[in-house]
Amino acid sequence: MSNKHQESKAEKGFENIEEVLTSSERFIEKNQKTILTALAVIVLVVGAVIAFNYLYKNPRNEKAQAAIYKGERYFQNQEDSLALFGNGNDYIGFEKIIKEFSGTKTASLAHAYAGISYSRLGNNEKALEHLNSFKGGDLLISPAIEGAIGDVYMNMGETEKAISHFNSAAKKANDEMLSPIYYNKAGVAYLSLKNYAKAIETFEMIKEKYLNSPQGQEADKYIEAAKLQQAGN
Repeated sequence: MSNKHQESKAEKGFENIEEVLTSSERFIEKNQKTILTALAVIVLVVGAVIAFNYLYKNPRNEKAQAAIYKGERYFQNQEDSLALFGNGNDYIGFEKIIKEFSGTKTASLAHAYAGISYSRLGNNEKALEHLNSFKGGDLLISPAIEGAIGDVYMNMGETEKAISHFNSAAKKANDEMLSPIYYNKAGVAYLSLKNYAKAIETFEMIKEKYLNSPQGQEADKYIEAAKLQQAGN
C-alpha cells in the first residue's frame, strides 16, 4: 500500500472523527438546557438520598436502638407485659417502638420480640400478626422466627401448618445445632398426628445427619416409640 493511499485513508478517518465531534457538539449546544437540567436533577436526588441517610435515617435508627435496649432485658427475663407496653417511665414498649420507628431494622426486630412475647402470654393471634411482620435476612433470627410461628400454630392446634414452619426453619438454619432442633419439633408434631411413618422418617434423618446433636442422640427413643405405637394401631 502506497504512502499516499495511507495518508488519504488517515485523512478520511480524521474527517470522520471531526464530523462525529462536530455532531456531538451540535447536539450538546442544542440540548444544553435539557442536559444541565437532567444533571441537576441527578445531583439533587443523590444529595437528597445522602441527606436522608445521614440526617434522618441513621439518627432515627440510633434512637430506635436506644429505645429498645431495656425491652430486650425485659424480654430475656420473660417480663412480657413490660416488654410489650413499657414501664411508664424510661421505656415505651415494643408496641410503641414499632409505631414510632416504623421502617427501621429495630422496628422489625421489635415485631419479632413482640410476637414471641404475645405467644408466651397466650395471645396467638397477636403473636402471628407480629411474627409475620418481621422482615429480615439474618441467618439466626429468620429461622428462629419461622420456628416461633410453628410453635404458635401448635398452640392453636394447627399441627400441619406448624410442621411446615418447623421444616422451613430447619432448612433456613442449615446448621448442625439449630436444624435438628426444628426437625425434632416436626417429628414430635407428626407423632401427635399419629403419622408414625413420617415421624420415623424424620427421626431417622435426624439420627443420620445430626448424630452428634442432642436430638440425634435421642432419636432412637422417638423411633422406637413411633414403631410401638404404629404396631398397636
